[in-house]
Amino acid sequence: MSKENPSELENMLLDGVEKNTPAAIKADKIFNYEDKNKFTFTLTKELVERLELKKWFEAYKKEAMVSTAGIRGPQNIIYPHDTRFPINTIGITLATLAKALVLKEKYPDCELIKLVGCEVRYNSKIYLDIIARIQSALNIRTLTPLKRQTIPIWLASFLAFKLDLVGAEYITSSHGISVKNATKDLNNQGSQFLPDESMEFVSKIEQILNTAETKGEYKIEFEAANNALIDEKTMQKLNNGIDLYVEYLKSGVADDKNINLIKNFKQKIVIDAVGGAAYNTLSKILDKLQISDNFDWLNTEEDPFFHSIGKDIKEGKFYDWSLDITVNAKNKEGKEYFPVIETLKYDEKLKNYPIGTVCLITDPDHDRLSVVQIEDIKNSDKIKEVGVDVVKLDNERILCVFSANQAFLMIMDFWTQRLKENGEFNKHRRFIVKTTASSKSWDEWAKNNDIAVINTPVGFKEIANAVKKIEYQIEQGINDIKITDIFNKSVSLGASPRMIFGGEESGGMIIGSNEIIKSLGGRCALAMREKSATEAIIVTSALVASLKIPLWEHLKKVMTDNNIVAKYDVREDIAYYNESEPDIEKLKEAKKTGEGLRTKNDIFYLTLAIAKYENKITLENVKEILSSTFKELDFSNLLDVKFVGDGTYFDFSDKFVEIRPSGTDAKTKAYAGGANRDELSKFAKTLGNYSGNLNEVYKKYIDENYLNSSKEKSLKIYEVFTRKDEDKRVFKIPDYKNTFLK
Repeated sequence: MSKENPSELENMLLDGVEKNTPAAIKADKIFNYEDKNKFTFTLTKELVERLELKKWFEAYKKEAMVSTAGIRGPQNIIYPHDTRFPINTIGITLATLAKALVLKEKYPDCELIKLVGCEVRYNSKIYLDIIARIQSALNIRTLTPLKRQTIPIWLASFLAFKLDLVGAEYITSSHGISVKNATKDLNNQGSQFLPDESMEFVSKIEQILNTAETKGEYKIEFEAANNALIDEKTMQKLNNGIDLYVEYLKSGVADDKNINLIKNFKQKIVIDAVGGAAYNTLSKILDKLQISDNFDWLNTEEDPFFHSIGKDIKEGKFYDWSLDITVNAKNKEGKEYFPVIETLKYDEKLKNYPIGTVCLITDPDHDRLSVVQIEDIKNSDKIKEVGVDVVKLDNERILCVFSANQAFLMIMDFWTQRLKENGEFNKHRRFIVKTTASSKSWDEWAKNNDIAVINTPVGFKEIANAVKKIEYQIEQGINDIKITDIFNKSVSLGASPRMIFGGEESGGMIIGSNEIIKSLGGRCALAMREKSATEAIIVTSALVASLKIPLWEHLKKVMTDNNIVAKYDVREDIAYYNESEPDIEKLKEAKKTGEGLRTKNDIFYLTLAIAKYENKITLENVKEILSSTFKELDFSNLLDVKFVGDGTYFDFSDKFVEIRPSGTDAKTKAYAGGANRDELSKFAKTLGNYSGNLNEVYKKYIDENYLNSSKEKSLKIYEVFTRKDEDKRVFKIPDYKNTFLK
């Protein structure tokens, strides 16, 4: 479960779980998932009813339909068989079996090979073992790292594509709170499942439960833990995929020029491997690139409690802020602060590093990057004017906290300049792929550099899906490739485009390849399918090494040189309940109430967008409704309101505001970008925190029946979007005889 000597904070968490787990659940594992021998688990009708698995299934199905990054949820970190929680050993068993059965039906009489990996979260290796053993019982060969070592999500994704696997599964909850976990399902491209892919296996779970009820039982086979089809040897031979990935990096961000920049940089760059899992892989990659001496490390020990980072005590109870360093809160005096950054304890850990030191922070599954830099406190006002947040370290130094919007703007600009210097830039039409919630400055920068922009809904699987649509047209030999983005804008890319950058404001990014990437079987890609903090760390390190000025000053220069007006971005996160509540029944009730509040807020805006889309109301009607609801805000320069796949986007002449419900929890996220930070903050806070109550002006234009139908209408619009320009390449199981997998 936990490490041998838990901290006081971790003991608070563990004690709360122990106290709130009934004795009957503690005593009954349902099946012995720790038994390493081959065995059969019989799912009986009595178990389905006693464990309320139909009720569990309905919640699981609901998450699968909207989830942006795996089907996430809290778990009982001490007793993982506790089916009162969304993530549990029975649920993992059912989902694994269902996914395996879908694959067996899709590819009959074929050799099926999948990969399964995990990071450091509680119970991850138990879930990994369950997945591997069920798959092997169905004759699916499962690649796992030697001794179940942790690997990053992007490495699982990369290997699924590179080795032409039928898919992969990765156990993580990204930067979420410690008690959460999830399985991220990756298809044969290494992309996260889109909702229609998830629904295939979700429907199969329902069939299994129905069979258990109607026939009285359903038998599920578990192979022995040491079965030959649970294949550690191949991953050992492949050095866990590190050698193949280094080869890929050398053709891109780790080219000779970038590596030499890093090697010749005189100052240490610090990497904070929050959770510890990143260290296992990234340290070996840096060794192979011969740049490991240029970095210092923090938090290299693997820890499911994440070294107490993001953990707190509120009102005498344990509280988890998550690992998102951009989370903003107010202290008792009403002053805003960054609670997660405070728990990083950089005032102590970075006290011996000089001004100018850059620290690169990653998360447990090592896909996100945050960038901070030590600066002289005398420059605070100048730094704030650029829009960069600061945190005081001591009386002489501050920490510049760059948002992903700011860091990634500098990165894409740096990479573009590199391509221009190398004479490569003009050989192809260039494009970036970004989520609508990401900075408007990226669009402005791209326009200034004659780079096309493709906007997608939030979620990295959406970015990957857009790239795959373009690849399909390249392989078809189309001379003028076009793709329709989520704004319903047709983007023209010419005959042989290349991606500069793909990313999102939450800290995930990839760099596009200048040459077509090929799998062992010859499949083609313009970029990898998952965000990678390793790519981000290498290109950021090269950027830092190339500069003679601080990052905040360089950011200001990039904005000036590229005529960027939308210099500021804000995000308001509204959480409707305490995710750290140890009593699962109270947690469920609070979440249910919170989801109601989240949905009411969402539907208020979503209905306006759908009604405008269907010409039920005009833009002037929308302005009238909003102005009557929010009298303190000015909507006179609103240009449009649009549904963008998972949220509502308000496009103004000088800014944007997007309101979207979290796809994984009872939260609302409000984003805004433009030229006036105070105004952006006012819009995001006001719209994000609104109750969703309808006034008489709203009711004058939209009736209740239409309001209640808007969500279903939006799902149909989203489905049309995902299928437009669809990637129709069909995956065929290759002959593995002459590959690494023979």
